Amino acid sequence: MLIDSHAHLDMKAFDSDRDQIIDRALSADVRQIITVGIDIMSSLNAVRLTKSYPSVFACVGIHPHNADNADKNDLEQIPLIATQEKIVAIGETGLDFFRKRSSRQKQTELFKQQLDIAISLDLPVVIHDREAHTEILKILSSFKRNALKGMIHCFSGDYNLAKTFINMGYYISIPGTVTFKNASQPQDVAIRVPLNRMILETDAPFLAPAPYRGKRNEPCHIIHTAQKVAKLRGISFEEIAHQTSQRPRPSGRGLKKGNNSLATSIPTLPGGALKGGGKNACQLFNLSFLE
Repeated sequence: MLIDSHAHLDMKAFDSDRDQIIDRALSADVRQIITVGIDIMSSLNAVRLTKSYPSVFACVGIHPHNADNADKNDLEQIPLIATQEKIVAIGETGLDFFRKRSSRQKQTELFKQQLDIAISLDLPVVIHDREAHTEILKILSSFKRNALKGMIHCFSGDYNLAKTFINMGYYISIPGTVTFKNASQPQDVAIRVPLNRMILETDAPFLAPAPYRGKRNEPCHIIHTAQKVAKLRGISFEEIAHQTSQRPRPSGRGLKKGNNSLATSIPTLPGGALKGGGKNACQLFNLSFLE
């Protein structure tokens, strides 16, 4: 079983064949997909998708590209949306100093505000970090240790940076770019990061792996990322799939630490995908960065 820890299933690129996309993922044994919001409307659409597809879960948040357009009302909506069933994290949030589609000041303010929301709800964060490593680390370090948990989405730094994030308690997410021929740094990270701190993602419809580079990406393509990481590390595909998908389930919001008694009360699909969810879906969801 594989988990696609980051996709954007609500985007227009999937409007014509979304059902088939989900079916292909299930056929490829991708049993759980996280669809990630980038603004309020996108987050609401992500929630709707979780109600239509048992294997789909969601994150809600505002992407740094959209920071300039976000207002107080948008921020107030995030925690309200996040109380819906099958919401597993706050995000996509963070900083992007490469595209510069929003001001640094507004990006920084919005990032901090969403981190506060994540702490208040005891939810993980999905962090976008593009050419903003120093600033991201400074902001995360300003919070009390262990107050936050989450993943560094589409990790783009070197191993030393990965190690710093891991030591702070975060997971490193490996995208399809690791399959590219010239991806020496991402490949070094994929080799050296401990498997128990690694997760995989597609970022679909973006960043398709080598066999489909330049084309629309989709969750079933995560197989190629897993195969590449397995080859780089000299281990089996099955081991990569197991290590990046099977983690002890967390305690988290609304569930006492060490108590996983609810885990058996929700029907499952073949391969372990949760059906239905409920207010404790984020605690029961079998995703690494929720540990």
